[in-house]
Amino acid sequence: MAKNILTENFSELLNGAVTAKIDINVGDGNLMIDPLASSEQVLARGTLQYLEKQGLPAHTLASSNGQTTFMLKAGRGGQPWFRFPWSACNGATEWQIYLNPTVSSDLAAHSDGGNLKLDLTGMLIARVSAETGGGNVNLVLPEDAADLSVAVRTGGGNVTVEMGSDTKGINIVNAKSGAGNALVRIPNSIAARIHAATGLGKVIIDPRFIKTDDNTYQSSDFDGAANRVEMIVHSGAGNVTVDTK
Repeated sequence: MAKNILTENFSELLNGAVTAKIDINVGDGNLMIDPLASSEQVLARGTLQYLEKQGLPAHTLASSNGQTTFMLKAGRGGQPWFRFPWSACNGATEWQIYLNPTVSSDLAAHSDGGNLKLDLTGMLIARVSAETGGGNVNLVLPEDAADLSVAVRTGGGNVTVEMGSDTKGINIVNAKSGAGNALVRIPNSIAARIHAATGLGKVIIDPRFIKTDDNTYQSSDFDGAANRVEMIVHSGAGNVTVDTK
């Protein structure tokens, strides 16, 4: 199989971009995203593996008045073996992508069945969507994000979401797994209302959150808090955990 895996290096110039919508679809593979050095004058760069029969990944870049839309999608074709959609998988290929941290971005990341590892430390992020058919998702959010909208989902793997220590404003987090464990870590400085449920596993919630009904937990200061998060954490079969850091 190794001889059928090829590699492409890419780089997209910054060209004055101030805000960006970034949509990355790795196909069957694994995806890793990290921040660039802030001095680099590129919007994104990285290394993309692809199977020979897939062809090169498709790039689309459009800019207007400081708003950039960047799309990156794997070619057709994929792993030659069958797998159940709820099975946690490791992709046959890997994409390592670096994004410019000075550009305010809406980010969508998708894999059909591989793992997603997104380290957004130090980046300007407003919205994040991360979804995989069966792999694990590990998402680290910016330290000082504000008014975030986050949606993370996997069919069968584990989900981990770590919120930044200086998160501000009104934030929304959805973290769901079909069969794996779902874990969210939130800073002690932010109030929270948590809707947590699992079909077969355990629900483990930090004791600073008071249970208000069968599936809802809330910090005592939530209603009047300027900095807060409303979250849904759900698993079909695994454990659901919300920790304070």
